[in-house]
This record gives sequence, C-alpha cells and structure tokens, in this order.
Amino acid sequence: MLYLGIKTLHVLFDIAWMAAVFYLPRILVNMAEAGDQPQVQARLQLMGRRLYKFGHNMFGFAFALGLILWEGWRLLPASLPNVVGTEHWLDAKLLLVALLLAYFIYCGRMLKRAMRGGQLPSPRTLRWFNELPVLLLLGVIFLVIAKPF
Repeated sequence: MLYLGIKTLHVLFDIAWMAAVFYLPRILVNMAEAGDQPQVQARLQLMGRRLYKFGHNMFGFAFALGLILWEGWRLLPASLPNVVGTEHWLDAKLLLVALLLAYFIYCGRMLKRAMRGGQLPSPRTLRWFNELPVLLLLGVIFLVIAKPF
C-alpha cells in the first residue's frame, strides 16, 4: 500500500510539473506578441515568475518521490519493491526527464532575460520551441508503459 501511495503522489507531482513545462513557453509566446504593452508585460512576467517557481517545487516533490520509488527498496524491502532490477528503461527515462528539466530551466532563463529587457525569439520560433516537451514526454510515457529494455 505504501508503494502505491508513493507512486500515486509521484504521478500527481509529475503532472503538475508537466503543466508548468507546457505553459511557461506559452507565456513567453504571449510576452513576445505583447510588444510594448507595459501592463500586459507586467502581468505575463508575474504569471511566468510564479509558474516557474511552482514548476520547480513540483519537480522537487516528483523527484524526491521518484527517488524513493527507485531506491526505497534498499531501506524498506518489505514495503517497497525493487521496480527496476537489471532493466535499463529507467536510464533512458531519466535521460529524457533530465532533458525536460534542462528545457524548463532554459525557459526560465529566457523569462528572466525578458524581464531584464532582453529580446525573446520570435513568436513563431517560440511556438515551435513549445512543442519539444510533447515529444520528450511521449518518450517518457512509452518507456514507463512498455519497459522495452
């Protein structure tokens, strides 16, 4: 029961983090399109700053719970199973998660640069950039469900 509870919370925080990963670039698109509208820019910057902080918090919880799921069997072998064993799908999943985290941090840096008056890429470029996490998440989901290796 402990295992299922931790796994449920891990998935919940993953979903919350991915919402931030998907929405932060959309805020950047809106900022790039807002041009010289100070009130709109201020609102979008506030939203972006809060979303970035929220996303980091959600990632932290998801990471901690994932670590417990991955290595918790060493501390509580009666309650937490060794879910990976000698399989290597988790290695690939963690690589994709690291790429998603790098993407999220890069979006946060673009937000901070824009807040200091720096230029953002064009709205069209940001829209394309906005699609990258979908592909990475698709890979994560496939690896978790199929466990191909």
